[in-house]
Amino acid sequence: MGCLHSKTAHLHSPEDPPTALPDSKKPDPGNGGDDVDQECQVPAFKEYGLIELRRATNEFSTDYIVSESGEKAPNVVYRGKLENNRLVAVKRFSKLSWPDAQQFMAEAAGVGKVRHKRLVNLIGCCAEGDERLLVAEYMPNDTLSKHLFHWDKQPLPWEMRVRVAYHVAQALDHCSLENRKIYHDLNAYRILFDEDGDPRLSSFGLMKNSRDGKSYSTNLAYTPPEFLRTGRIIPESVIYSYGTVLLDLLSGKHIPPSHALDLIRGKNVLLLMDSSLEGQYANDDATKLVELASKCLQFEARERPEIKFLLTAVAPLQKQKEVTSHVLMGLTKNTAVLPTMLSPLGKACARMDLTAVHDILLKTGYKDEEGAENELSFQEWTQQVQDILNTKKFGDIAFRDKDFKNAIEYYSKLVVMMSVPSATVFARRAFSYLMNDQAELALRDAMQAQVCIPDWPTAFYLQALALSKLGMETDAHDMLNDGAAFEAKRSNSWRG
Repeated sequence: MGCLHSKTAHLHSPEDPPTALPDSKKPDPGNGGDDVDQECQVPAFKEYGLIELRRATNEFSTDYIVSESGEKAPNVVYRGKLENNRLVAVKRFSKLSWPDAQQFMAEAAGVGKVRHKRLVNLIGCCAEGDERLLVAEYMPNDTLSKHLFHWDKQPLPWEMRVRVAYHVAQALDHCSLENRKIYHDLNAYRILFDEDGDPRLSSFGLMKNSRDGKSYSTNLAYTPPEFLRTGRIIPESVIYSYGTVLLDLLSGKHIPPSHALDLIRGKNVLLLMDSSLEGQYANDDATKLVELASKCLQFEARERPEIKFLLTAVAPLQKQKEVTSHVLMGLTKNTAVLPTMLSPLGKACARMDLTAVHDILLKTGYKDEEGAENELSFQEWTQQVQDILNTKKFGDIAFRDKDFKNAIEYYSKLVVMMSVPSATVFARRAFSYLMNDQAELALRDAMQAQVCIPDWPTAFYLQALALSKLGMETDAHDMLNDGAAFEAKRSNSWRG
């Protein structure tokens, strides 16, 4: 493969001013024709330090293992919590799996470019010493395997099973459009449920378990025939594996494809169906899904359907698209109550009205920093002071004119030049980062603003806005509550 001048050459440093929107923020055509929100609030792919990931996983504690098949697979997946409180999944390989660190980083970076709402997106990697680690979004509501084969409260309802089939087809379609046509070892463990209960396909499957390793870790009875013959997989192999997932969804059991096909040929479809689904589906719909599984499981790869056909076949079977996934699954979703007393800025941040937030920050100016405007008058008038004033002026003009790229550039220079940090400068740069789809950097700056003025409601509200952009709704509501509490405290002190 091509020469790599640096294993992090494709990554932006957190301190670099943004130059253009990353690919993941551009309109995404791979939505299968559905109204899928393309504003996936996913952090940019980056290289993580081993120390940070060790800390996030409590030194790779066994208590943090979340992979149900971890004891059988040549790798383990851990739950982790980064320094910004974002929960992540960390997949740990052995060095023997990927001896060449550069190759591992290049493969991971390629997978990291593939972003979609139906994928558990890859957000980073690490290759230090003997460690080979992938970092992905964390899915809090378990795997399809858990909900199908080891459920606690209720079996997965029919409508949710159809939704899983459709969402996975959407994810595969997008991967194919991104020229990632090979998905390794597609099975019920690879499908996870996010905080809303929506099913997503793990991005880990876009990367082999090792440089030269097997693409399938499941029982040979479930692997595509061509893999058994040649040891290689082709795009049609993914369709075969999709068929095995359909069998799982239909039966609620892990049935070998050969046995399932015998039942289908013998017209014993009822013996294939999960008895817990009785009365939940129309027989025609079940028959269509069984027929689709049969097509996917054809021995000859060329006789299997294309991914677009999967979408077309499954889409009409969805009858309750208006019902949210967490309701269908009987999941309790955390719904935080907004504080009743919010300032205009707090309300604007709560509803994510960026135009209103910008207007309020402009009108407020620097008045929350007592004496900040006059501080320079007591210093010796030097060229350095003039440079600081000019840099601040140009940054404020860029911020006013919504030229957020230049605002970031000038405010970044100002942060370095000023001997006393300014909460307002951090707040304005935080908002500018938000407008450039860099929510993690925005969160960092909003936290810096809080360091400057610990009880400043604006700092908390901007943190809430950044956390919402990162999909961390519970934390965002906590920040809104904290901001409102300081707002109330200020209001009471003024009355007194």
